[in-house]
Amino acid sequence: MASSTAQAADWWDHLQRMDESHSLSMIAASVGRILVVLSETYAQAMHRDLLVLAASGADTVLVGGAYDLDGVLRIPANAALRNALGGTLTSLNTRMAAAWLQHCTPGQLITPDAKERWTTWVDQAACPERYARIPMSDAAVIDFIQDMKSRYPDASRTRLLRLLRDKGMACEQKRFAGLYSSTIGQR
Repeated sequence: MASSTAQAADWWDHLQRMDESHSLSMIAASVGRILVVLSETYAQAMHRDLLVLAASGADTVLVGGAYDLDGVLRIPANAALRNALGGTLTSLNTRMAAAWLQHCTPGQLITPDAKERWTTWVDQAACPERYARIPMSDAAVIDFIQDMKSRYPDASRTRLLRLLRDKGMACEQKRFAGLYSSTIGQR
């Protein structure tokens, strides 16, 4: 996974050089429709290709993405659907795309009825998540990791982060991963 738009752009350019016959607009032209699922970072990296796709006239649905484009039906990422769809925020766009397809008319990607069914479902299913967790210093997170690893030596990093959050404490996943790695590496 790319951590920046530049890395994502390098990835996309590399894929396009490998096989130019698989551009988004060529795929869409061959079947007349395309469903694209992208994070904001990848959508920014693929901006030029998305503009070409938007101008192609193919029925195009973009789940996630970075911004609206004329000629593309964009379904923005919606964290309030995580409870209804399950899973993590990292894979939310994929689960949203699957849910979109369930609301479509068979054989068609975009119809007024599908848009209406989707909007009605989102209005009913959306449940914003609110956390009132207490922020922690790096030292406090490291102390927690050391304490939990001594109590539960086989616990995974993910499990320890869940335990921390269940105690009402806050630590961003990437930060926790770095602190976990540096702590476990100290032993």
